[in-house]
Amino acid sequence: MISFPNAKINLGLNVVKKRVDGYHEIRSIIYPIEDLCDILEIIKSDEFSFSLSGDIMMHDLQLEKNICVKAYNLLKDDFNLGNVKIHLHKRIKIGAGLGGGSSDGAFTLMMLNELFDLKLSTSILKSYALMLGSDCPFFIENTPQYVSGIGEKMDEVNLDLKSYEFKFFFPDVFVSTKEAYSSIKPKESLINLLDVIIRPVSDWKGLLKNDFEIPVFNKHPNLQNIKNNFYQNGAIYSSMTGSGSVIYAIYER
Repeated sequence: MISFPNAKINLGLNVVKKRVDGYHEIRSIIYPIEDLCDILEIIKSDEFSFSLSGDIMMHDLQLEKNICVKAYNLLKDDFNLGNVKIHLHKRIKIGAGLGGGSSDGAFTLMMLNELFDLKLSTSILKSYALMLGSDCPFFIENTPQYVSGIGEKMDEVNLDLKSYEFKFFFPDVFVSTKEAYSSIKPKESLINLLDVIIRPVSDWKGLLKNDFEIPVFNKHPNLQNIKNNFYQNGAIYSSMTGSGSVIYAIYER
């Protein structure tokens, strides 16, 4: 069985509160990017194995830390799963804000659900996905969503950007999500993302803001230059996605 875990972008990202348990509450519109994806293969096997290829980093090679392995073990603890052979070919850059790891974890859950006929509902799959990470439940739905809480609260958004052209800049910069959050001072936004998203894309500039941009751009000034260059070259909207470091831009075709 083969699937293609896709990337995502954040259309606005507000960090509104840090909870007593250490988690941060956010508000964001998350949009799937189907053209940018990893390749994930899972087949039944006599013994368990996991392999990795593509755009990888050294910490990805640590078996127990890979999110696909974590997803398998999560379901194996509760269900009678047989052994599988998992191969993941990475094409989505790590530490980029594109949700590549979260997508891999969510797709692993969905593939195992189908492979072993577990008959888990979407709601239950999202519960398991949340145990893997706050972005993971989004990829169970994999449609435009207004996300709040720590990522577990989702409401589908009627948003279709297929008529627009997306461009991405992949800087040689790794941004630690943990470090990015430590630089944020949570606060309520005066702008409702849902009110902005229904306006023309050309109105989004200055309204849809990513709270991580200020601390990340302060540390990596070139990223601000990249965003500025997109606008100078005709983009109608540009932003950093997630906690960085990828900058995307939306153009009219």
